[in-house]
Amino acid sequence: MTILRRPGSGEQQSALFERDSSELADEFELALRLGQVEIRFQPQFAGDSGRMVGAEALARWIHPSCGEIGARELFDLAAKAGLAEDMPRHMLSLAVVEAKNWPERLGLSLNVTPKQLLADSFVARFSSELAASMLDPTQVTLEITEELLLGDLDLAARRLKQLRDLGIRIALDDFGAGFCNFDYLKRLPLDALKLDRSMVLGIAESERDLAVLRAIVTLARVLDLDVVAEGIETEEQRLAVVAEGCSSWQGFLGSEPLAYEELLQLA
Repeated sequence: MTILRRPGSGEQQSALFERDSSELADEFELALRLGQVEIRFQPQFAGDSGRMVGAEALARWIHPSCGEIGARELFDLAAKAGLAEDMPRHMLSLAVVEAKNWPERLGLSLNVTPKQLLADSFVARFSSELAASMLDPTQVTLEITEELLLGDLDLAARRLKQLRDLGIRIALDDFGAGFCNFDYLKRLPLDALKLDRSMVLGIAESERDLAVLRAIVTLARVLDLDVVAEGIETEEQRLAVVAEGCSSWQGFLGSEPLAYEELLQLA
């Protein structure tokens, strides 16, 4: 899951947490029901050509006094409002609907919560939504995190195999931020590793940081996995991840998260 920080976002987040959390959760519940919680799409670019190849769907709520509230805070608010299951399901469905008219060459990356994936009905429901939207499953990548896998790795592996059998790609998100349990790479049906932004912060200045990136890309290549670098903010970082063989990248250097119409214009 991409966590973005814009100029001024620190002040906005301070305002957010100074407010009474229950009051804000009540406001969020109403905003969700009124359709005021929206999807933004952060473009992803091919490492070799620089061409836009897809986008990650991100939940956003533009609060009248707190400003823009990002995905992680929204999931916390959803839990406080008793919408821990409703909110991610709603956002996933909304992203699929908005992406159905994309050019076929563009991929859609979606974050999946532990409760979503491990629910008995998730695979059937999600495949039905894809069929109804006529979105090609091969255009879709589901991003999972280590948090999702800690509960029941065997069950998660079975769910992911069912999804992959439909043609959906699976990416291990935030790679490098947690425990980096290599057992996941052995047991899960993965297509890609998505590097946490902490893995690219120092690669333009530190040989050690660059060596770690090189080792991860080499491992991924042996396992036939793509590597996606996120959090790219400078040209030096972009050049480094491309030179080391990352298949694609995303970050403010390429584009901030865009509304649907803005994304189509860029595409």
